[in-house]
Amino acid sequence: MNSLKANSSTTVVVGMSGGVDSSVTAALLKEAGYRVVGLFMKNWEELDANGVCEASKEFEDVVRVCQALDIPYHSVEFISEYRDRVFAHFLREYEAGYTPNPDVLCNREIKFDAFYEKAMDLGADFLATGHYARARNENGRARLFKGLDPLKDQSYFLHAIQGAKLGRVLFPVGDLPKSEVRKIAARLDLSTKEKKDSTGICFIGERNFQPFLAQYLKPRPGEFRLLSTGRPVGTHAGAQFYTLGQRKGLGLGGEGEPWFVVKKDVARNVVYVERGENHPALYADELVARELTWIAGEPPAGSGRDLRVTAKARYRQSDQDATLALERDPVTGEPVARVRFDVPQRALTPGQSVVFYLGDECLGGGVIRELGTTYAERGFSVSAMTGALDSAKAASVTPTSTSALEA
Repeated sequence: MNSLKANSSTTVVVGMSGGVDSSVTAALLKEAGYRVVGLFMKNWEELDANGVCEASKEFEDVVRVCQALDIPYHSVEFISEYRDRVFAHFLREYEAGYTPNPDVLCNREIKFDAFYEKAMDLGADFLATGHYARARNENGRARLFKGLDPLKDQSYFLHAIQGAKLGRVLFPVGDLPKSEVRKIAARLDLSTKEKKDSTGICFIGERNFQPFLAQYLKPRPGEFRLLSTGRPVGTHAGAQFYTLGQRKGLGLGGEGEPWFVVKKDVARNVVYVERGENHPALYADELVARELTWIAGEPPAGSGRDLRVTAKARYRQSDQDATLALERDPVTGEPVARVRFDVPQRALTPGQSVVFYLGDECLGGGVIRELGTTYAERGFSVSAMTGALDSAKAASVTPTSTSALEA
């Protein structure tokens, strides 16, 4: 938690979702003596199978927790802002053939912008959330660090928020393991103490992804083709519905190893596939990221040259050793980041975020827009690719092994 004198004259507005993490966040701040106000945010309208609004059920949990803690609470809607600034962008990215991460955009555009401003309007000195991350103010500059629980760290999703706002944000559970958060909720007998953690994209949840997306994007039937020969092997509903590294939901069978998406040609509406999770077409070790953001408001010193960092090209990926170099696009002049990984990376996915770290400190990140040559393009066979991966494992480095959406 940020260092400041805890007393009743300091107002902290807590972003409450109806989950255990934000519930314990409010409880910890109340115990520390702050004047705590709960604030629930409704971004999406969705009815469950019984016709009950999902957001209304979450708000009921917020009310129960706030009443138990004896703190005031409010609810605010950002439905139109979310549709305009997050969901519309999400659909445009998919139509263009990318695989976006709306949670990163939601944090930047809604939670730590529109919602943040609403908290300030309510008289907040600080905004607190239940994210597993840590923020520090040092010499007038905000810094973002990983949460202490490596299995729950959420700094990846926070890399795009403005450092100036981060200086007035608290992450009380970022210093705790999830198990301790559950224990605190049980000790206080909070109604959310055993509530299951939410998973999936906020407006999709745990439903089948492609049918949801098909409600908004028009199907464009096309062909699955073998990358190696160009031979058609099946049909698909539209290249925009698939992501690199995807295995599930392809509808391709036959004897042999599972099929994986290894390349997309959105303009021609062709999805290229190959068999085997270690196919060299799935692996590359270089990418170019654009739309860069930095917690400090500017790139780290030395990044104009070859700066050694660790990077994550998707959430829950282990830290990957890499070299970061900042360049200028020769046409637009836009700053871009060229990232070269030490070992092969599986299913690097345009549209996802790549996030940079020095130790536990999150520096910032950008959106993956281009990939370097794949190992198939370099002439690697499947056996040679397997050998390269075995060498990486022998060096105690684990290459990434999942797609941007669960394959």
